[in-house]
Amino acid sequence: MGIFSKLFKPKKEDSKRFRLEMAEMISKKLIRYVTERKDDVEEVIGKSGAFSIRNGEFIVFASSEVIFRTPVEDMRAWELLSGDGAVLTGIDLEHGGVERTITVHYVYYR
Repeated sequence: MGIFSKLFKPKKEDSKRFRLEMAEMISKKLIRYVTERKDDVEEVIGKSGAFSIRNGEFIVFASSEVIFRTPVEDMRAWELLSGDGAVLTGIDLEHGGVERTITVHYVYYR
């Protein structure tokens, strides 16, 4: 990587570099709770946890279990406008390879 690529953030959300940087940024946060929308109902699927990146996989751990596990390069992620959480979409290897979208809310510290 050149000096300019280290100074400026990538603009293309589909690029490998953007996905890796987003995963690293999100992984530094702690989880307050995790939700998933099914049939127009938002359901809490986990509370109190953390993120991990291992062997190229992004892992969401909450309520003493793995909630979501996907390859980092395939994960699409964006933060909520409030900055209090993020939405993650990807193929969930932990639950049979089904594509899932979850919303993760961060622990808030002042």
